[in-house]
Amino acid sequence: MVRQRMVRRLQQDGLRDERVLQALAGVFRHEFVDSALAIQAYEDTSLPIGHGQTISKPSVVGRMIAMLMGGATAAQQSGLGRVMEIGTGCGYQAAVLAAMARHVVSIERLKPLHDKAKLNLAAAARANIRLIYGDGRLGFAGAAPFDSIIAAAGGEDLPQAWLDQLAPGGRLVAPMVTPGGRGQVLVVVDHRQEAGVSRFVRSEYEAVLFVPLKSGVM
Repeated sequence: MVRQRMVRRLQQDGLRDERVLQALAGVFRHEFVDSALAIQAYEDTSLPIGHGQTISKPSVVGRMIAMLMGGATAAQQSGLGRVMEIGTGCGYQAAVLAAMARHVVSIERLKPLHDKAKLNLAAAARANIRLIYGDGRLGFAGAAPFDSIIAAAGGEDLPQAWLDQLAPGGRLVAPMVTPGGRGQVLVVVDHRQEAGVSRFVRSEYEAVLFVPLKSGVM
């Protein structure tokens, strides 16, 4: 089965979290891309989904979700808890997240992609996902706080709204433009609370390439 072969390749390449591997194995990636690209769906490559956007490589999806699983709340719950995803795209990553979370709120600023994701996720029968058409930079305060926040677009800053909506013990994973604008790296932010005082601890990891984080809706 091509899906299982994809997961074995990711495991061989260093993705070790069995929960993430099982979630990836359970989602039919070919159902989230155009039929003309279905033959490439289980290769470790990004693919166009229209409107200047792409579906991320399975290895990048797996890596970022595995990073989320390293957060304090996720470690305690053995799951991602309540998740906010910035950039629904075609809905693929939301489907993977839903296999590991109590609830997923996913925000998309491009109406055609929001509508496409609704169709894709209805077909995938994922009941614990709420799709929002809106500006991802604002997050979604109505459902906050979130135990896990993940972004599929990279900006020069982390919006304050995301930090405000991250629960104590929660973790945020997002691409971010490096100082000087020379590229993007993966950034992890942990919300720690000690003696009633919140602080945000930031770490930087490998270079990545994501679409730009933009404000507004279209």
